Amino acid sequence: MTIAQEVAAAVSEKSAERLGAQLQVFGALRWMAEENLDIPALFDRLEQLSGYRILLCTTQGRPLLPGVAAPEDLSVLPAHPDAPPTVPGGFVLPVLGPGGAAGYLVALEQAGARPAGLAVVQHLATVAALRLAMVRQEREVLRREGAETLAEMLQDTLDPASAQRRLAHHGLDARRPVVLAVVRRTPDGQPGVATPDEEVGVALSDHPHLTLRRGEDRLVLAEPGFTEALAGLPGAVCGVSRPFAVGEPLRVARQEAEWAAGRAEEAGKPLVHYGEDATGRWLPEDRRLLAALVEQVLGEALRYDAAHGSQLLVSVRTWMERDRRTEDAAAALHIHPNTLSYRLRRFGEVTGRDLATTAAFTEVWFAVRAATELGVAAEGP
Repeated sequence: MTIAQEVAAAVSEKSAERLGAQLQVFGALRWMAEENLDIPALFDRLEQLSGYRILLCTTQGRPLLPGVAAPEDLSVLPAHPDAPPTVPGGFVLPVLGPGGAAGYLVALEQAGARPAGLAVVQHLATVAALRLAMVRQEREVLRREGAETLAEMLQDTLDPASAQRRLAHHGLDARRPVVLAVVRRTPDGQPGVATPDEEVGVALSDHPHLTLRRGEDRLVLAEPGFTEALAGLPGAVCGVSRPFAVGEPLRVARQEAEWAAGRAEEAGKPLVHYGEDATGRWLPEDRRLLAALVEQVLGEALRYDAAHGSQLLVSVRTWMERDRRTEDAAAALHIHPNTLSYRLRRFGEVTGRDLATTAAFTEVWFAVRAATELGVAAEGP
């Protein structure tokens, strides 16, 4: 009888502890409102009350909330959100968002602690979901404000002092140089779908920035050094301007970024900085001068292509970009090398420029780069 009473008392005590932990954890929403706890402080307190080490990650294993670590061992993540929650040493539950599981909460028993059980872990996942919704809402407000600021800067309607104040609001030090980047969907990306804002936001989550959508491009303003984070975006390339001071007109920076993005597309590189291509350093910034160069050198070839449905300019450009390797260029164009050789000769006849000479080759190369920057060059491989 005594043993039974002691067991009953222990069970009752454990149940009371769990109930107390549940009631305190259920008060997390009140803490968030009354004490204005930041995310790390909130989850530190939840760990102390629940007896679990709390880890949060996206469905891909990246950190889900700032200040809360993701699990190092991703094998604990379930294959699907409806999988049983129990794992060795704890629980794994989905953190729900508008479209389903936004990520997972991993709760692992802490040594020497008294874990509060599955009911409390379920509430922890709910708290994480609510906090994630708040973070996303805050980020969306900042994104919209940043887009408005960047749009005004591009239109040159924002005075330098106002621009500096707004950039400071977004965490950018306006006393330091910034760069403008163009993130562009590549032809092998999904047709008609622009690079998702959320993917760009995730890639730049650790970097203060402004973003603005223009067609299927994303314009990004940030401090130099952030751009490597954009190099791994699937189905996209990135072109980056030279650094410039806040307050300078963005017209030139945008031209540089768009030129670099076009170069990245052509070269099949994920990231290109303006000025990496030595040719770009020698091209004039005035678009009228660029247009004059294109007309003078390539005008006849452009008109010939338009009249005959031919691809002289594309063929020449592809051949030049592949360092005059005829077989490589022909393979990229999906034509026979003899066909490419004929097109090169025909280009010389139409333009009066023999590509076998250094002078003509150099002149045509500069004109091809100018045409690319202006968006005049025909589509190619």
